[in-house]
Order: sequence, then structure tokens, then C-alpha cells
Amino acid sequence: MRRSGWRRAALAAGVAAIGLAAQPGPVGAFRTQAPAAQSGSRTEKTTWYFYRVKWGFQDEFLDLFQRNHFPVLKEEMRRGRIVQLRTFVPTYHGDGRGDWTFAVSITYKDINAMTGPSGEDEIVKKLFPDQERFRREEQRRFEILDAHWDVPLNDVDMETRKPSR
Repeated sequence: MRRSGWRRAALAAGVAAIGLAAQPGPVGAFRTQAPAAQSGSRTEKTTWYFYRVKWGFQDEFLDLFQRNHFPVLKEEMRRGRIVQLRTFVPTYHGDGRGDWTFAVSITYKDINAMTGPSGEDEIVKKLFPDQERFRREEQRRFEILDAHWDVPLNDVDMETRKPSR
């Protein structure tokens, strides 16, 4: 599956998984939980992308991400699909949950920009004339991962939210 197709499939799976929450009860019992009500005042949609890089490969992963994927995201920003792009690493090894070593926060202009066609294939062809090298390096970037997951977020306006009880 092409990477952009894989990303849409992963996003759809992530969105579907958000509706499931493990609840106390019999082992393996799941109950659906309604997503939090969204703020109607913002059209932007933010997704956090988490990566857990294999031990000892963090610098190589960051180099590959910066060289191959970051320019694609910056071009999507220039074209108006993305309105904000931020990258993070934990302050300390094992900081917080400790199950991620690199995170990217992308705010899209709206839900259609987040879930619709990205134009990534065209951008990649334009930015990277040596397509074979690009494919090899992107393959390597994913080989040195232990895990990757996406978390699409819903805004909750605590100023206007009505308590449920």
C-alpha cells in the first residue's frame, strides 16, 4: 500500500479505535464510549503522531525524518493543507509514559484537509528527483521503529462545555 494510502487507513483505524475504551468488568470486555463533544468554534483538526524508535537509532531516525518527510510536510503547509507543524522529543529518557521517543503535532486547516488527499505523491516526486534513494531511506526510517501511532484530537471548550451531571 502506498504510504499516503497507509496513512489514511491508519488514520481511519485510529479514529475508529478512539470510540472503544476498556472498562472494568470481565476480561476482554469492551464498551463503546462516545467521543468528547467538539468545540464548534474551530475548524482546524490536530493529530499527534507518535514514534517509538529502536534503542540506539534516534539520531538516524531524526536525520531521515528531517531529510525526507519534514520537507513534504513543509510543502503541505506552504500549500495551505497544514496550518501548524511541531516536533517533540521527551526531555529525559523515560519521561512521562516513556513509550515514545519522537512526536509530531500537525494541525490541519479542517477535517477535509486531514482526511482527504494530501498530494504527497506529487510533492515527493517534485522534491526528491532520486526516487530510489528516497524510497530506500523511507524504508529505513520505518525499519528502525518499534512502534508508530496516530491520535486525532477533538477540541473541548471548557468555557462553554455543559457538565454531564
